[in-house]
Amino acid sequence: MVNWIGIAATNMAIAVGLGAFGAHGLKSMVSAQQLAWWHTATLYLFVHALGLLLVGLLIQFRYATQTTAWLLQIGILIFAGSLYAMTLGAPRWFGAITPIGGVLMIMGWLWLAVTAFRLGHLET
Repeated sequence: MVNWIGIAATNMAIAVGLGAFGAHGLKSMVSAQQLAWWHTATLYLFVHALGLLLVGLLIQFRYATQTTAWLLQIGILIFAGSLYAMTLGAPRWFGAITPIGGVLMIMGWLWLAVTAFRLGHLET
C-alpha cells in the first residue's frame, strides 16, 4: 500500500519551501502576474496536501480509497506544477493543462464523497 501520509507530509514540506522561495527569492525576478501564479500554486499545493493527509488517515481506517488519494496527488502535480513552470518561464500556453489538475482534484473530493455515502449506507 502507498504511504499517503508520508506523501502528504512531503507535499506540505515542499509547499512551505516553495512558498518561502516565492516570497523571498522570486519577488524581484518575476512579474506580479507570475508571482500571483506562484502564490496560487502554493496555496493549492498546501491545502490539498493537508487534504491528502486526511485522506491518508481515512485510508488507514478504511473510510477512503486509494483512488481518492491518486486523483488528489496527480491533480496537485499537474495544477501546481504547471503554474510553477509558467512562473519560471514555461510558455504561457502551458497553462492550458492547469485546469486538468483542477478537475482531477475536484474528482478526488467527489470520489471521497461517493465513498463516504456508500459507507454511510452500509453502516445504517
